[in-house]
Amino acid sequence: MSVVPLADASREHGRKAHGLGVLLRAGLAVPAGFVVTDPAVDPRVVAAHLDRLPGRAVAVRSSGLAEDSATASFAGQFETVLGARGLDGVLAALRHCAASSQTERARGYRAHLGLDDEATVPVIVQSLVEADRAGVLFTRDPRTGSYAMVVNASWGLGESVVSGAVVPDEVVVTGMGDTVQLTVGAKATRLDLGEHGLVRSAVPGPDRRRGCLTPEEIAQLVLLGLTCEDLFGQAQDLEWAIRDGRIWLLQARPITALGTATAPSADDATRPLLTGVPSSPGRALGPARIIRSVDDFSRLRAGDVLVCRTTDPAWTPLFGLASAVVTETGGILCHAAIVAREFGIPAVVAAAEATTILTEDAPVTVDGTVGTITEGLGR
Repeated sequence: MSVVPLADASREHGRKAHGLGVLLRAGLAVPAGFVVTDPAVDPRVVAAHLDRLPGRAVAVRSSGLAEDSATASFAGQFETVLGARGLDGVLAALRHCAASSQTERARGYRAHLGLDDEATVPVIVQSLVEADRAGVLFTRDPRTGSYAMVVNASWGLGESVVSGAVVPDEVVVTGMGDTVQLTVGAKATRLDLGEHGLVRSAVPGPDRRRGCLTPEEIAQLVLLGLTCEDLFGQAQDLEWAIRDGRIWLLQARPITALGTATAPSADDATRPLLTGVPSSPGRALGPARIIRSVDDFSRLRAGDVLVCRTTDPAWTPLFGLASAVVTETGGILCHAAIVAREFGIPAVVAAAEATTILTEDAPVTVDGTVGTITEGLGR
């Protein structure tokens, strides 16, 4: 069949759909949806399934056969359409997401990791959770591989967190919830579903300066993380959303490219030019190359340190050239950080004013283990 309910999804419907199907069959809170395996499906079949979904809009996402594996997340490589409405809008989103397996960035990502091509990918259609808060949870610290729950959270839809558009709150929970370390992020903007599509708006000052999760919600997320680890038998990367006090699971996949615990490097008395959130371990030296838009892509040379405000999936080919990545926004669980870890290059995110403070062509050392950018070679 070209369309199946999400609760019946198996491996042939892609790893993301299969993971969500496992969660649904275990009785966990996952938005209702279905999987389309053929973008040329009869629109009447899609309409029949769409009519059964609650809510005023849907999320349309890829579910590639190689996606969400233990070695390749494909984080941000395929297209996602949030807030699609009406049959025509959903059909267009289906075709767009299915064909995104052939974009330059997706092909380059596959080539870098030595993966086979997919002409089209299965596509998931789910009710969109109009989140009050949302984010990502890793059941291991991706920097060290240590047993710790790491949560990134922000206001509104989770796209703000996964895309690196904001500096999210970071919560690290160790032991059995005995130690909770909260670092409040700037959370300057939020993304929500409006009457005519997605709307990004400024977050009021008081909300930027306070954590967006309660202790009870953190405890519930930790329990969900443990439950998902038990279900899948390995460390998990979860996307979640909260609406009216209820936590929904939007994704469960293995964590890729876990780091190993290492002693922090010594930079003697050298004062860092910048500090940020350490997001992909290792150290690299290179000339700072400030890239502000796709128009600047051709300026990046092999071995340069990519410095930018943020990245989006279109920037993935640059990760194959850069010796390290520095961004002004984002958290350790955003797409840029995940892809940097998979490509094996250091990354520091949330390094405020990096594009202003760092000088074009000046040599810098990026330490993705401790989150520093120093002048010259460092030690």
